[in-house]
Amino acid sequence: MLQKKRMTKIKAWIAAARLRTLPLSVSGIIVGASAGIFEKNNHLQAQLDLEYGGIVCLAGRNILESPIFWLAILVTIGFQVLSNFANDYGDGVRGTDAKRQGEKRMVASGIISPKQMKIGMIITGVLTFFLATFLIFIAFGNENFIISFIFFNLTIISIIAAVKYTVGKKAYGYSGLGDVFVFLFFGLLSVLGSYYLFTHKLYLELLLPAIAIGCFSTAVLNLNNMRDIESDTAAGKNTLVVKLGILKAKKYHAFLLLFGMGCAIMYTIINYHEPLQFLFLIAFIPFLLNIKTVFKNKSPMLLDGELKKVALSTFLFAILFSIFI
Repeated sequence: MLQKKRMTKIKAWIAAARLRTLPLSVSGIIVGASAGIFEKNNHLQAQLDLEYGGIVCLAGRNILESPIFWLAILVTIGFQVLSNFANDYGDGVRGTDAKRQGEKRMVASGIISPKQMKIGMIITGVLTFFLATFLIFIAFGNENFIISFIFFNLTIISIIAAVKYTVGKKAYGYSGLGDVFVFLFFGLLSVLGSYYLFTHKLYLELLLPAIAIGCFSTAVLNLNNMRDIESDTAAGKNTLVVKLGILKAKKYHAFLLLFGMGCAIMYTIINYHEPLQFLFLIAFIPFLLNIKTVFKNKSPMLLDGELKKVALSTFLFAILFSIFI
């Protein structure tokens, strides 16, 4: 009996971590890191060409061989799980999840107590902080104190932002600012930050794939909020969808996906010229089908299945982008 209770508790914590959100959260890291390694390999090859007259060919380092890449992945997963725990806790104690549809929430259902979830948040936050500190040290060492200090503070800000999404009296998820958080942290910061970890520099064009990932990630949140519009309205959770209304939210959703796709295509046209480097366009087919489904939808609760499609399509885009550049 005791073993059965433990298994139920483990399953509850896994459910609270919402594993299906993790592929989307690491998509920006994959895009930024792959662009960073591509740039780093090109720079090293240029140095060899200059020194040896082009007779030495660099094999190039693979993204999967980089400890910086894997640490960045672990840190991002930490942020996502912390955000999911905080969301479960915040919505649970406020009563927002009492009548929600879709996935069961652990605090609202009483499987995990608010106190236990708080402890889970603290443990996840501390582990993520130490992993991020180690990542910063590996990437910059002792020589770049100012840059290390900036990344260290970004880590603290990210942890606070993950928690404050639905926790506290001024939780920004309840005032329609969740979209801004997702766009900035899982789009711009994720792509630009991971690229900088490898190259120690940035360039303006990289904003295009960063905006693309930001738009796709925000579209997933928008789908989530469209699905929950009725329960959120009843609970006083003023998401952007609640403020806009369902019709404008659908138009906003289409804009996010179309603009994101346009940014990704523009970046590739500017930087790459091989036909294979455009194979990521395959990942955009589900986006177009999703837009059609969203505009036809008359029951927001039925949009739950679309979240996984858009999230996994974003992950597929990141993988194809990484492979073919």
